[in-house]
Amino acid sequence: MIKEYKTIREIASPLMLVQQVEGVTYDELAEIELPNGETRRCKVLEVDGDTAVVQLFESAAGINLKDSKVRFLGHTLELSVSEDMLGRVFDGMGKPIDGGPEILAEAHRDINGLPMNPAARDYPNEFIQTGVSTIDGLNTLVRGQKLPIFSGSGLPHAALAAQIARQAKVLDDSSNFAVVFAAIGITFEEAEYFVQEFRRTGAIDRTVLFTNLANDPAVERIATPRMALTAAEYLAFEKDMHVLVIMTDITNYAEALREVSAAKKEVPGRRGYPGYLYTDLATMYERAGRRIGKAGSITMIPILTMPEDDKTHPIPDLTGYITEGQIILSRELYRKGIVPPVDVLPSLSRLKDKGVGPGKTREDHSGTMNQLFAAYAKGKEAKELMTILGEAALTDIDKLYAKFADEFEKRYVSQGNEVNRSIEETLDLGWELLSILPTSELKRVKTEHIEKYLPKK
Repeated sequence: MIKEYKTIREIASPLMLVQQVEGVTYDELAEIELPNGETRRCKVLEVDGDTAVVQLFESAAGINLKDSKVRFLGHTLELSVSEDMLGRVFDGMGKPIDGGPEILAEAHRDINGLPMNPAARDYPNEFIQTGVSTIDGLNTLVRGQKLPIFSGSGLPHAALAAQIARQAKVLDDSSNFAVVFAAIGITFEEAEYFVQEFRRTGAIDRTVLFTNLANDPAVERIATPRMALTAAEYLAFEKDMHVLVIMTDITNYAEALREVSAAKKEVPGRRGYPGYLYTDLATMYERAGRRIGKAGSITMIPILTMPEDDKTHPIPDLTGYITEGQIILSRELYRKGIVPPVDVLPSLSRLKDKGVGPGKTREDHSGTMNQLFAAYAKGKEAKELMTILGEAALTDIDKLYAKFADEFEKRYVSQGNEVNRSIEETLDLGWELLSILPTSELKRVKTEHIEKYLPKK
């Protein structure tokens, strides 16, 4: 039986103190009923003896301490899951907001889930094609991987996120592929952009979209990524789908965590973020992966804007520890008009070697990846020398490397947000660019691959 309490003692939005409670547990969902019959949702943050600290999902305006009643519902925040979620748009709390009917739930799942048991993990080693050359060719995404995108404010990470969500597919079994997209703390315009973009291209049919707006409560912002991961776990491990989870923007999530932590008067850690930020992010990120004995998989691309473009800021810093690499967007490339402005040299996919090669992409992938990387690094050095000492100081081979770096940025990195390149097109383009250099410089690719793939001049 659900008990009602009229023992609210104190409200300091978004927190509320309820006394003389019995059998209440951490994270339990509750409702507060106002004198006018309106109800608002909240959840238990802390229990100390017979006192519960409860966090409101909405504002505390209009709550009368004497006449308002609190009911504890006996379960945590849950998401109704079903295959019907595909093609639908939800708010940050899992309610449909696209004008369609309520979801007929096949199950109700606790959104807090659990990180995957390391002993139950299967090793990620299958290629996912995103259609973006800098990712597919040089920082390959592998099924079950966590590969974040580090961006800066004002850089086009939203367009890149939408592009990957539209284009991504698994090459062997593309029909069984789904995207779960969580937009966290974004503006109304951005939310509209994502919805319209997915509808325009038909990608909405295989996408589950959760949108939490910047003016929604901070508590909802903390729930949204967990809602998305709960939907992904259901589709991947119960419906055998390969699910790509894209979350933007993790920085907004961490800010909400800091806001709630400050309201609870917790001792702050680095830059005011709570000391448990690392643990909290890990409980989310570690829900992605492949499970032994399950056909489905969850691959995750969290996107975060680095405050002041600072890679050592706690959010990108801690994310880098938990995930397998990072794709970094460059302001300098964006100023040159290169879209997407992926900074190839500091970007890294730690599992790229596992997802390439015969039967996965192509036999020459590993060699061309290393050769392009090395040639671009050398070309950038040559361009820096040219800036300092002038073109006359460069040798003929240095000039060729400088030319390669320019062409590489113009043709390989800059492909726009509408171009969807297959892995073959990406690899062929790589060979085309390598033909700028003399064959004697191609030391990282096998001779037989040079004879087979290098365009004849």
